[in-house]
Amino acid sequence: MLKTVIFCEHRFMQILHICKQGHQQSATQTAEWKIKSFAARDQPAVNKLRKNKMAIPHITPHSPKQNHLLAALPDADFRRLLPELEAVQMKIGQPLYETGSQMRHVYFPANSIVSLLYVTRNGAATEIAVIGNEGMVGVALFMGGETTQNPTMVKSSGYAYRLKESVIKEEFKHCESLQYILLRYTHALLAQITQTAACNRHHSIDQQFCRCLLSSLDRLPSNEVSMTQEFIANTLGVRRESVTEAAKKLQSAGLIHYSRGHIIVTDRKGLESEVCECYSVVKKEYDRMRSDRIAA
Repeated sequence: MLKTVIFCEHRFMQILHICKQGHQQSATQTAEWKIKSFAARDQPAVNKLRKNKMAIPHITPHSPKQNHLLAALPDADFRRLLPELEAVQMKIGQPLYETGSQMRHVYFPANSIVSLLYVTRNGAATEIAVIGNEGMVGVALFMGGETTQNPTMVKSSGYAYRLKESVIKEEFKHCESLQYILLRYTHALLAQITQTAACNRHHSIDQQFCRCLLSSLDRLPSNEVSMTQEFIANTLGVRRESVTEAAKKLQSAGLIHYSRGHIIVTDRKGLESEVCECYSVVKKEYDRMRSDRIAA
């Protein structure tokens, strides 16, 4: 169940005051951005929350070690890398790389999610992978590429930590632990891409929608996904009406609650029973990746 805070000015100031001094600025920026983002989407709803002092999701600061790859580094390697890590805000719909663009940074999501897309000549886009706190955006940079043919776009807002191109290349050459972690992650990412291609071809929109929700939940700290049906339809490469119909079925079955761009999963086990095998295949590969790192 989501931790909650009362949406009023007094409580908001309390949250900012109790933040540790070392994280005070980032926590304040996170909290202020959350409120502004929510207000921009639905000002009447915000006014209602303030009037009735209703609950909203708890606001937490972000940290580099929320990213599993960075957290898996030995302490000495992590401390060496830490001064080079730059915290950046990730806004939903924000492009990180365009097709054919020069890659200047890699991104380690902390509490955000990024879509890796395939775009056809006529501009139609389909999501071929999702990247969250389990991974890194920009594997081409340490694999010998300078540009990318697959654009990336922020799917769920939050924060990430980025490294400059020169830093990641140098570290990959000389840091054995980072090299192993990134290569093992790349293997899991390729498994996700191939499985997603099969899913898009052979499984129903209802199953793909379930996979989309579960994949997002695995990378978020709560059971709530903030995405509009139109955005989901664009990433799946299907009509919005198809996603609307799929959402209605799941809501009628008591598996989700959907309202104005917010999807709350009320029965995760039920949702897992409706999804295709592609979800579990990819999840097992990422679980195996984490187990391999622990064993190493």
